[in-house]
Amino acid sequence: MKKFANTAAVAALVTAMASGAMATEWNVSVWGKPRVFTSHIEKLNELIQAKTNGEFKLNISYGGLSSNKENLDGISIGAFEMAQFCAGYHEDKNPTLTVLELPFIGVNTLAEEVAVSMAVYAHPAVAKDLGRWNARLLMPSPMPQYNLVGTGEPRDTVAKMNGLRVRATGGLGEAFKTVGAVPTSVTATEAYNAMESGVVDTVAFAQHAHFAYRTIDQADWWTANLNPGTVNCPVVVNTDAYDALSDDERAALDSSVEEALTTYLAQYGEILKKWDGVLAEKNVTKVMLSDEELGKFREAAAGPARAAWIEKMTAQGIPAQELVDLVDTTLAGTR
Repeated sequence: MKKFANTAAVAALVTAMASGAMATEWNVSVWGKPRVFTSHIEKLNELIQAKTNGEFKLNISYGGLSSNKENLDGISIGAFEMAQFCAGYHEDKNPTLTVLELPFIGVNTLAEEVAVSMAVYAHPAVAKDLGRWNARLLMPSPMPQYNLVGTGEPRDTVAKMNGLRVRATGGLGEAFKTVGAVPTSVTATEAYNAMESGVVDTVAFAQHAHFAYRTIDQADWWTANLNPGTVNCPVVVNTDAYDALSDDERAALDSSVEEALTTYLAQYGEILKKWDGVLAEKNVTKVMLSDEELGKFREAAAGPARAAWIEKMTAQGIPAQELVDLVDTTLAGTR
């Protein structure tokens, strides 16, 4: 009986080891800490494990695998299987995505942000662009329009933005240049120190990032309605890893994207609900720019930035006008 028990135990151990060896685990490179910005990835992990009985899981690393500016490079060499990055960190590596970072493109809600992002991600030119990095676009990390938190005198006119040192990347940075501001592209994780040390006067973020990176703790004022644009931060997977999945694993991944994004939008809604209370608690002045001043900003930034982007990207062989039109038609169709 003892011998039989030992034999059964060994057999069970071998079976367990074999099952473990067969399980698929993907390493995922993100940064910062778990927050609404990464909630869709956390939800994705939960869903695919449930659908595959734990045989496919994500090992999500917050800064332990790569820096945020090098996540696309890591994907390209297969250092990890999934990653999140922001197009504005390195527009030369993902020029097609920067159409989504043009100023004042007209996106009003997070649902619209999801719609235009997914439409652009599905465009053949965009797939080809990211394919250079062996990357497959999976889903966006939708964010509302960025606004500024700043120190010192509130910048409530376009004239007062002249000389403003602002943390803003990609198309947002270019937008602020048009009104005389001086953008710098320090990473999100560096923003607090840049603000504290006086390297920048203001930081442009969506609300969740002002919470996550504590820039709201430095703020004297907040522009509630500037809404110059936002950044686009996709989640991508290594193409070889995606192709190596079993049919069931791939189905579990693909079918979980919509629910993961729904969870993300719900959580972001809670952030927006409590934002005004945090401003009051920290005595941060809410700055509302007049329609006249907003019009000046749009006139200076929107049209010229779009025209310049189309010219630059067309020269690189990218169907720039087609991508701009795709954003416009997707927005119209969504509404």
